[in-house]
Amino acid sequence: MLKESIRMSWRNILGNKMRSFLTTLGIIIGVTAIIALVTTMEGATTEITSQFSELGAGRISVSVSGTPLKRGMSENDINLIAKVDNVAGIDPSITLTQHASYGNALIEDVSIEGRSDRYFTATPDMISAGRALLPLDMDAHSRVCVINEDVRAELFPNSNPIGEKIVFSGMRFEVVGVLSEDTGNDVMSVMSAMTGNANGTIIIPYEAAMRLSESGSINSVTVYLKDTALADDTIDDIENVLNTAFNYKDNAFRVISIDSLLDTMDAITDMMTTLMAGIASIALLVGGIGISNMMLVSVTERTMEIGLRKALGAKPRLIQMQFLIESVMLSLIGGIIGIILGNLLSYVIAQAIGYAFVISTGATSLAFGFSAAVGILFGWMPARKASQLNPIEALRSM
Repeated sequence: MLKESIRMSWRNILGNKMRSFLTTLGIIIGVTAIIALVTTMEGATTEITSQFSELGAGRISVSVSGTPLKRGMSENDINLIAKVDNVAGIDPSITLTQHASYGNALIEDVSIEGRSDRYFTATPDMISAGRALLPLDMDAHSRVCVINEDVRAELFPNSNPIGEKIVFSGMRFEVVGVLSEDTGNDVMSVMSAMTGNANGTIIIPYEAAMRLSESGSINSVTVYLKDTALADDTIDDIENVLNTAFNYKDNAFRVISIDSLLDTMDAITDMMTTLMAGIASIALLVGGIGISNMMLVSVTERTMEIGLRKALGAKPRLIQMQFLIESVMLSLIGGIIGIILGNLLSYVIAQAIGYAFVISTGATSLAFGFSAAVGILFGWMPARKASQLNPIEALRSM
């Protein structure tokens, strides 16, 4: 009987092709929206997470806001952090904005970054020409700098900048290297690039940057770890050093690891994915209402058939099962078409944005299960109405 009910339901769907298509259209749109939104969000999140993981692997960022009595970290504080167990190196960071000139060429509002040699040894491929800052430059307080491609294009459009001297803040700094175009090897660099100046970047030894800023203190430090598995313990040790330095004042500093950033990102993206999937599910509910309406019309049109089958001994549960199967089949057909269209749309979006496309089994399972549930939920009432139809009343309509 189940096989016969499926065959009859399929025949009835094919007998009303246009009405069946319009009925499933709401399901198709809803499932397509769910698949496209969830798959796109998961793909973009995975890509961003992997990039942040690579940028921040083995690093801890320390940001100091200071107190009224102590505005930032001193050289002694930096040395104490460097002596913490599991710290492989430390890179103080100072950022200020200056005008830079070479000959008659001038760039306004250039980002001057004070860094240590550890910033370059962490990623050897940062330099496209010349050399990076060396420990000797730090020890000798050398006036040397490394420029990025923007500064090179503005000040040295037709010449080799290595060995030339740039003037800013009334001081001359010799260019010893040029950064590659894809430079930005830590999370703080990415954040600075997103919010910082677009006129170029010049990197100098951080001691020289401290003299230029006339602050005598450091507010940002990147700590490089020997063993990433001990990151939590290392953070605790660094916080102990900073608590002592700032007399346990609240909000005087923040120690940020890549894991905490990724946890926050995951929570935000999960919430956004759930919200968008919920919005897209409204289309499924509309499609379910369409299925319910069609099944009610079908019950009315097939009153004579139902009455005849009941008169011949068909049990109410068999009639109810047939109409319920028809409703579920309509919903699943729409769901399968929506899954195919949704994945195709996700693939197109992934190619356009530039990340790897991966079929989301979670989104596919959710959409398929939701479409089946819609068919059962909205098909139950018409099916029940058909099963409770009085055979005598139905035969009178002949």
